[in-house]
Amino acid sequence: MEAIILAGGFGTRLQGVVKDVPKPMADVNGRPFLEYVLDDLIQAGFKHAVLSVGYKHEIIMNHFGSKYKDLDISYAIEEEPLGTGGAIRFALKIIKSDYFFVLNGDTLFRINYQEMIHPEPIVMALKYLNQNDRYGQVTFKNGYVSSFIEKGSASKEGYINGGIYRFHRAFLESLMLPKKFSLEKDVLEKHVFLKPIKGVSFDAYFIDMGIPEDYQKLKEDLLYE
Repeated sequence: MEAIILAGGFGTRLQGVVKDVPKPMADVNGRPFLEYVLDDLIQAGFKHAVLSVGYKHEIIMNHFGSKYKDLDISYAIEEEPLGTGGAIRFALKIIKSDYFFVLNGDTLFRINYQEMIHPEPIVMALKYLNQNDRYGQVTFKNGYVSSFIEKGSASKEGYINGGIYRFHRAFLESLMLPKKFSLEKDVLEKHVFLKPIKGVSFDAYFIDMGIPEDYQKLKEDLLYE
């Protein structure tokens, strides 16, 4: 199995506590956060990961090189921000498989990846939250996502996009989109009107370390790993 990890973010909201490194390299109990993400992939049987990098990418490349434990590492280096969709399509040239996974490099969602293997061109991991003020919401029924609800207009509890996807490469290659585009706005929210997106709900540990409070919680949660 192969994965693209989006690891090019600036981490603007974390700059008060995480400085001078890309957000995925934020220190979590003496280790860069990205190591936890890669360890989960190794445990799940992945053999190759493409790190989509941009901001201060040399720090990531110098730390991991071309191999991390049993995982082969490649890099797709953005010379300019391409958006989430553009970054995936740019990294796709390094992926060899017909199907592949995409993850966010600032989120830890400990799913069973085997449960994501379905024939649909887009499969999305979902998480049910009782308090989801920070996130938009998805409507999910009978195994499929049928709509996306903007952050702020959603109810306080419900399913959210967990930020892990499985894509069919032919589907992404067929999209007629500019060099820079958003996966969420330009692909997911538009495709769902053409055909519902396969969703898989996981009752698994989930945290997005995008704000200082959750970054601190993450360090406490992973203290003994």
